[in-house]
Amino acid sequence: MSNTVIGEHSRVTLHFSLKLDDGTEVDSTFEGDPATFSVGDGSLLPGFEQALFGLKAGDEAEIEIPPELGFGQRNPSNIQKVRRDSFSPDIELEEGLVVSFDNASGELPGVVRKIGEDEVTVDFNHPLAGQTLNFHVKIIEVDSIQ
Repeated sequence: MSNTVIGEHSRVTLHFSLKLDDGTEVDSTFEGDPATFSVGDGSLLPGFEQALFGLKAGDEAEIEIPPELGFGQRNPSNIQKVRRDSFSPDIELEEGLVVSFDNASGELPGVVRKIGEDEVTVDFNHPLAGQTLNFHVKIIEVDSIQ
């Protein structure tokens, strides 16, 4: 087992589970294949990556990421009213439904929060915005990459 510690130029293989403060498990790799990433490749939250620094293969840790280092706080201006007739008639609208809208930078997902006669309230906040993220990690392998 390598003694290489996680830092700026690391490729890391790990198992993780992600739970919210209420105990809801959002994601876990412990029952399947581990995840592999390179530090700085954009696949993980920067706050989560930073919290892994200094760990090495065989280490386990509990990591708490506050909303500011996770998906940010919920932003009330990201909740918008959309005209009901702007949805395809093929879509059966219901609260909790995730819908995608085209915007200048690609697709923007939103969650239907309320359905009115003429308007639909759509929440464009990330579903985990405003949440403290609680990770349990087990580091399997750390390689140095240059």
